[in-house]
Amino acid sequence: MRYTVVERDDDLSRSLTEQFHRLVQGHGLIADEHEPDIVLSIGGDGTMLQAFQQYAKQLNRIAFVGIHTGHLGFFADWKPDEIERLAEMMRLQAAGGEIPVVMYPVLEIQIVTEAGMETNLALNEFTLKGVEHTLVAQLNINDEMFEMFRGDGICISTPMGSTAYNKSLGGAMVHPSLEAIQVAEIASINNRVYRTLGSSVILPKHHHCDIYPRTKQHMLLSLDHLYVQRGDVVSIRCRVAPDIKVRFARFRPFPFWSRVREAFIATN
Repeated sequence: MRYTVVERDDDLSRSLTEQFHRLVQGHGLIADEHEPDIVLSIGGDGTMLQAFQQYAKQLNRIAFVGIHTGHLGFFADWKPDEIERLAEMMRLQAAGGEIPVVMYPVLEIQIVTEAGMETNLALNEFTLKGVEHTLVAQLNINDEMFEMFRGDGICISTPMGSTAYNKSLGGAMVHPSLEAIQVAEIASINNRVYRTLGSSVILPKHHHCDIYPRTKQHMLLSLDHLYVQRGDVVSIRCRVAPDIKVRFARFRPFPFWSRVREAFIATN
């Protein structure tokens, strides 16, 4: 089994990385950052997003697993003091057998400019916001006009990402096994002249939304943890990626609603 580690730049994460290498050395696990079978994220949720983007072109063949060293590790199944147990399970798996995985949908974003089209994937969400001025954009659903948006921005999230920025916008939490995306407004303007739905919309697989920003409007786009300013966007299509899913290694059960409770409700 080939593996690689993506770590957060802090002492604890670096120490755990070195410890993990020692624990699996000589047990059938080979470090390979180019074509790994499993990617171990050591850090916070941002580290997992970094790992996802780094290996987004290999999603059909790799699985992710996380050790949480931050304050809120929603993606991570394992705590620092459990690293020996995780290493043992991976050693046993390397000795024979397929990696046990769960597969969840990801978001596909097609950005059209005058120069052509570029396609990206997001594990959590994609957002667009106005720079200096209010964002003005037409939103179509399944090729039909839905609303003319005016406000701070728009957030399109995956079910995995429904617990992140989407939640702070009042969006619903969606179980990650559901193949859907959620469109949430960021501080929309609603008065006698301008009207939007004012609540999030959940679109199933095979549906899509198209966003047509005002011509040459400068926007701040985010793709998970990556940010870029653009002024050349003609349109943006968002949908559930049709043939790609993200795979997480599950060496033990960790139900989604248990994660939600631990992250947002539990006090001890």
